[in-house]
Amino acid sequence: MNQTRKIRDNEKALIIHLLAKLNFTIEDYPIDEEVFEYEGGKMGSISIGNKNPDEYDGDLIQVEYTDTDETPVLITLTKNKSNQLLDLDFWKVDFSALITYPKPEEVEVRELPDDNVEL
Repeated sequence: MNQTRKIRDNEKALIIHLLAKLNFTIEDYPIDEEVFEYEGGKMGSISIGNKNPDEYDGDLIQVEYTDTDETPVLITLTKNKSNQLLDLDFWKVDFSALITYPKPEEVEVRELPDDNVEL
């Protein structure tokens, strides 16, 4: 069974910021208080609410961040087939561990979804 933990304030702040970039709020996409860390938290990726990853239904938004070691990081907020938040996925291009968790103002939008994101 997957070990869950409480969502951290910095994770929640980043998710709220990303939703705001899409003109959504936590009323549109509630944030579960329990998360599961992928890879033991090495890169920062979390499953929001420990939902089944097979339920993936698309990316909501992708942003870029440059970690303290100057390595680019791609961050993607995804949703499931029930239109709920699924993952906050971090991919550091050299696969090394995330050094500094990004503040919302440190991320830059890379890609907004097509207009087919529905509530």
